[in-house]
Amino acid sequence: MTLKQNLEHLLQLHLQNRRKMNEKILVVEDEKIIACDIQYCLEKSGYIVPAIVAYGQQAIEKAEELQPDLVLMDVMLKGNMNGIEAADQIIKLLNIPVIYLTAYSDEGTLKKAKLTQPFGYILKPFDENQLITTIEIVLSKYQQEAVMRKALEQEKEMRELKSHFISMVSHEFRNPLSTILTSTEILKHHSQQFNEVKKNEYINHIQNAVKHMTQLMSDVLLIGKVEVGQVSFLPQPLDVESFCQNVIAEVQLSINSQHKIVFTMQGHCNKDQDTSCLQTSQLLTTPTQFPCLDEKILHHILTNLLFNAIKYSPHGGTIRFDLFVLEEEVLFRIQDEGIGIPESDQENLFNSFFRGSNVGKIPGHGLGLAIVKQYVELHGGEITFASKVGVGTTFIVSLPFN
Repeated sequence: MTLKQNLEHLLQLHLQNRRKMNEKILVVEDEKIIACDIQYCLEKSGYIVPAIVAYGQQAIEKAEELQPDLVLMDVMLKGNMNGIEAADQIIKLLNIPVIYLTAYSDEGTLKKAKLTQPFGYILKPFDENQLITTIEIVLSKYQQEAVMRKALEQEKEMRELKSHFISMVSHEFRNPLSTILTSTEILKHHSQQFNEVKKNEYINHIQNAVKHMTQLMSDVLLIGKVEVGQVSFLPQPLDVESFCQNVIAEVQLSINSQHKIVFTMQGHCNKDQDTSCLQTSQLLTTPTQFPCLDEKILHHILTNLLFNAIKYSPHGGTIRFDLFVLEEEVLFRIQDEGIGIPESDQENLFNSFFRGSNVGKIPGHGLGLAIVKQYVELHGGEITFASKVGVGTTFIVSLPFN
């Protein structure tokens, strides 16, 4: 989304929100009759006057307490603090727009008032139309400026995120490229000194580096597609039991005998079974009713979590994969007995390029879980986890039934 589109979107939201609320205006005026007249005019026009105060320090305290949308400030007030000094504090501390009410139009007073950068002036005596028109103009101007500031801040954040993302991608590519360059240089200049085993060792280094770069590029493209809404999302009724079993069979082909995947499920009957086999009212009661899920995206979610469970269980162990089919959602639980995630790392686990501080030399680039989270949210679902170092990690993916 461009800055212009972002700004237009925020302005539209602002206009919608503004129609739903009445602005609060704090009146700071030491002449009671004038203050009552102002309150009457404002409330008749739909504004809310939460308080009327007559002292500068009191105005600051009330502004902080009530957080009004605007302050009408008399320049000359009772007490030790005048309106200009009070307005200066309110603007600096709370960033609330101020309109001055003054019977003094001399150059010295106006010069002092200008230093506080107020949004407007109303000279006494004033009529109702002048008061309301000035307020409306000031509120509109201030709120549009606020929208502009927010749009600029969001644009700045996006630029910083993109810059950080590009920097991280460049860093991740640097290592495999260095491996490829070093290995090819060695083979080029010293291959005559190596036997076939040694040559194959360097060739394997090159091939693994290329695979790492290919996977990294694939994951970067996936994240980019999700962020710009270009991922095809095609949910269809899916037999999740058969699907999960196929995913497990696929994963088991590529793992060693140190790891064992144990699959269990609850809440689903085969089509030719009687529904009386269901033991709880929470479980799916219609065996032919399959959840609507995107098979391709779900495949990516589950294989990523399973391969992670295997990868971060370097000494083997049991990977438990549990499926729960409930009335309104499907739950997938994947539990390992691996290294676990340090508590200090857990809040950043789904951030792009983030890896746990205890992964050591276990390969990876920190994009897998970021993609999984985005894919789960694309389904309208939720992913949660629990982990303890040295004990293992459990991920639970919840996807709505439809």
